[in-house]
Amino acid sequence: MKMTEKTETHANVECVEKELEFTALYRWQHWIRALSIVVLVITGFYIATPIISSAPNSEPTSFMYALFRSWHIIFGFVLIAVVILKSYLFIFARENKGERISFGDMLSVKTWIKQIGYYMLVSKHPKLKGVYNPLQFAAYGGFYLMILILVITGLILYVHVFHDGLSALIYIPMRFIEELVGGLAVARMLHHVTMWGVILFILVHIYLAIFNAIFGKEGGMDAIFSGLKWHKKH
Repeated sequence: MKMTEKTETHANVECVEKELEFTALYRWQHWIRALSIVVLVITGFYIATPIISSAPNSEPTSFMYALFRSWHIIFGFVLIAVVILKSYLFIFARENKGERISFGDMLSVKTWIKQIGYYMLVSKHPKLKGVYNPLQFAAYGGFYLMILILVITGLILYVHVFHDGLSALIYIPMRFIEELVGGLAVARMLHHVTMWGVILFILVHIYLAIFNAIFGKEGGMDAIFSGLKWHKKH
């Protein structure tokens, strides 16, 4: 959806085109996913190294560790649900066609060179067919690969704690994958190391979002809030 506004500046007439880049559903799943990751990182750190504990008392109510673990599991399944939704939108949603087209931009060596030059402040931003530049698309691919590793290793750890319901259904395949990766200790290590990869991705993601908002001046960061991106035409 495109809307065009005109503003006069001295001798030039500047056309500003507003384009809907992200739908409301896309924006909601993005922020729910972001919240889930923040909660999972905080609770995951506590589960690995409990740094606080409840005040001791004579009643069996001091279950701080169990509380953190329960929130970790709840938001783990929230993350799984949101990633499934995001995958569906990427593959099937007509409104997300621009994301799929971005795969073609990632295969262009010329676009890669221009994009790297743009981040080094030596060239202009390349003309893109999709909504993501090559570095973004490749980074998102790596991000979802890490999420997949976190989900699988998390489910492996999950079936060792709970034994009924969903855990009983996925127990055998998760134990099989556990053996493939080298055992429970390796699965736990992969879960922890991959978490650091996600943290690093988030830091770089925020930095580049701010970079594009400042130098791109097309509302690149605003789009994830409003859904709109601005394009200037003279």
